[in-house]
Amino acid sequence: MSSVRTVGAPGSLRRYLHSLWLLTARDLKVRYATSALGYLWSVLDPLVMSGIYWFVFTQIFNRGVGEDPYIVFLITALLPWVWFNASVNDFTRAFNKDARLVRSTAIPRSIWVNRIVLSKGIEFLCSLPVLIGFAAFAGAQAGWGLLWFPLAVLLQAMLLVGLGLIIAPLCVLWADLERTTRLVLRALFYASPVIYSVHDLPAAFADIAVINPLAGIFTLYRAGFFPDQWDTPAVVGSVCVSVLVLGVGILVFRRLEPAVLKEL
Repeated sequence: MSSVRTVGAPGSLRRYLHSLWLLTARDLKVRYATSALGYLWSVLDPLVMSGIYWFVFTQIFNRGVGEDPYIVFLITALLPWVWFNASVNDFTRAFNKDARLVRSTAIPRSIWVNRIVLSKGIEFLCSLPVLIGFAAFAGAQAGWGLLWFPLAVLLQAMLLVGLGLIIAPLCVLWADLERTTRLVLRALFYASPVIYSVHDLPAAFADIAVINPLAGIFTLYRAGFFPDQWDTPAVVGSVCVSVLVLGVGILVFRRLEPAVLKEL
């Protein structure tokens, strides 16, 4: 029976969630056990990226994108982007990394995708004090739009689980997809409203905001500080695409799981 289907009974669900937490805790412990900086690694990457883009667009070029304070505008999208980017990169090695355990375990194998989403999601949540600190320092005004934040987290988690259920098995069957995924991520960063907003896109590219689920998700993250950035088509598009990707991911994983186990 497919592993995606076997998490139905209450007892099975409890065991699944317990195993998911144990694997996630192991990942976080391994990640930080040998690191002198520990937690700071969760925020160092988005901080460096934010500093670079802030310097380029405020000190070198005449910035015509985003809103003030620009550093807060950047961080509200860069933090979730780091969650997205790190998760997708890890999906490419999700099964190969623990091949022996994946083959021998009785746990539904979707857990190897979900533990990546959860561990990277916890790191994302732990990095939020950085956003709060910069918002307070820069004088950014928080509003009722912060209520959309949980929806943004939920949508991003759904999107990542769906993508993981597609990417992880495909990378076992076709190793070249790991490098291809990295190239796609580089292009996707600039195709997504991270250093700019949905409203900065030219009219000819407006449809990108509807097709790219990250556009609406980043809009939801930014709504608490920048209500003028709200874009209903982008948000609706993100909801639809995230649900669709999750559904497709479940179907693809069910179809490819036997072939993946043979390959491992």
